Amino acid sequence: MGRRNLDPEDIVRYEEGGPAVVLLDQRRLPDEEVELECRSVAEVVDAIRDLAIRGAPAIGLAAAYALALAAELGADLEEAAAQLAASRPTAVNLAWALEQMRDEPTPAHARALHEDEVERCRAMAGHAAELFHDGTRALTHCNAGGLATGGYGSAVGAFRTAWERGLLERVWVDETRPLLQGSRLTAWELENAGIPHAVIADSAAASLMAAGEVDCVVTGADRIAANGDTANKIGTYSLAVLAAHHDIPFYIVAPTSTVDLATASGSGIPIEERSAAEITTRFAARNPSFDVTPAELIGAIVTEHGVHRAPYAQSLSALV
Repeated sequence: MGRRNLDPEDIVRYEEGGPAVVLLDQRRLPDEEVELECRSVAEVVDAIRDLAIRGAPAIGLAAAYALALAAELGADLEEAAAQLAASRPTAVNLAWALEQMRDEPTPAHARALHEDEVERCRAMAGHAAELFHDGTRALTHCNAGGLATGGYGSAVGAFRTAWERGLLERVWVDETRPLLQGSRLTAWELENAGIPHAVIADSAAASLMAAGEVDCVVTGADRIAANGDTANKIGTYSLAVLAAHHDIPFYIVAPTSTVDLATASGSGIPIEERSAAEITTRFAARNPSFDVTPAELIGAIVTEHGVHRAPYAQSLSALV
């Protein structure tokens, strides 16, 4: 397959003829690009739970399209919204998107939300790139690209913009166990964008930092509490601690749809527990999908409105 960047409608879209919510099945990447057609709300819920589509903004968009589908099919909208909201508990974008769709559950409105999300990503990428310098070597965790946001990307969007501005040397990509969203998805997106990168084992990050080969850590987020505590893919907290020890700035890049001012701190963020079978089918296992990084370890939170610094209770509250 030749190099290309995904169009937003390649990732998730609404098709009138079916009607259906059509999404790129991320479980099949990077080996093959296969579209999954969801012709009911239940099928979209399954696609979200099974990670056919994932990433906080992207699953919010999928839920918006699914609510439009429910309205088109004459389904009970309250029941549909409840099923969608429960599909994955940590990402606040699900609830945000469903609330946005409440008064106008139409495909056109869902598409408008999608377009707005892509523009937010482009804006925040521009702000985040201002934190880079010539020759920056950035490390990232999980996938916060177009696949996760329905378009340009948050953390990966920052890399794209920084690369275009000549500020980025390379990206270190954590493999991101247990489902390898880094080595499967982020590396694939960076390769398509022509951005130099290398996949590393999650456990190699500390060694690279100690060797002076990491200038900053940049990740996305699934929920940001009012005080700046941030939930992201499991392993993010470890990176933040390591970055603090090595005096390396740690940045979060996420849209305002990810900011949850109704949750005071990270202790109030629900953490999704996924099947132990994702880790092992032989032994007992715990499989939390997310962890919470305390605000004091975060050098900046970047949204479409700019670069926000501590104290986050003040800088984030100004967003509403």
